[in-house]
Amino acid sequence: MKTEDPNKVIVVRPRFLISTKESIESLEQKLKDELKKQNYPCYGSVAYGYAIIKISKKMQHFWSPQLGITMEQEGDETIVRGLYGPKPSVWTMLMFCYSILGFSALILSMVGFTRMSLDKPADILWWVPVCLLVVLGIYVASVNGKRIGKEQLHILHHFFQSATGLKANDQIAEGLMG
Repeated sequence: MKTEDPNKVIVVRPRFLISTKESIESLEQKLKDELKKQNYPCYGSVAYGYAIIKISKKMQHFWSPQLGITMEQEGDETIVRGLYGPKPSVWTMLMFCYSILGFSALILSMVGFTRMSLDKPADILWWVPVCLLVVLGIYVASVNGKRIGKEQLHILHHFFQSATGLKANDQIAEGLMG
């Protein structure tokens, strides 16, 4: 079995999967109790097998991560899934920008190559690399934002482990440290 070097794997949105014998209600109550204690600079909501944990408002910045947790009953076990990522508004903005720029590059390419095939000037093709450079710039900004939010990501991770007593697998730790 081949294992990948975690330093070479790009983890866009770290996630974990844990199987436990505890009930969903028990895990929900543990999360609610830990949120009430305010030992961590976190707040959130827990309901019906789902929880969202965020960094406190006074510590939040544009790149602050959040932790989405889903809990599902499968037989006599509870499957806990966690997903660390930016706020939905940030994620949506990034995907919107990538989509618009990708679509623009596609249209510019089509128009440019059509003009070129008709033996007309195809100066519009110079805008394709500009779109690609802007995409690269957005990607670099998002990687930098992930680095800025890394400490807060660790806070969320430690909050989850402290609240539930569950330990996420090694892959999440590698994704958090990477």
